[in-house]
Amino acid sequence: MKSFFLFAREFGRCLSQVRGVIAGLLSSIIVSSYFFSVAENISLLDSLYFSFITALTVGYGDLVPVTMSGRLISILIGVIGMIFFGVIIGISTRIIIMQMHPDEFQGKPR
Repeated sequence: MKSFFLFAREFGRCLSQVRGVIAGLLSSIIVSSYFFSVAENISLLDSLYFSFITALTVGYGDLVPVTMSGRLISILIGVIGMIFFGVIIGISTRIIIMQMHPDEFQGKPR
């Protein structure tokens, strides 16, 4: 349990260092969601739902783009989602490696 709390603390610290990137990617998903709403003529709430399900690469299929511009926007949302989760996974991997091999990271700037 101690390892989890160390991981969570370090994860929060690392996220705070890249908060601009995280905020930019989340903002991009939300702005793209608005354009998707306009392109597909659906409510903004449904568009936000679709955007985050697409960014998470879940894709339930209950909402699908039917216009060409909606399809292009959904591809953009998917790419932004992959970048977002790539950042999260990269941070997580670094922290796990730091916890497994702390002697290799002693004295090095974080």
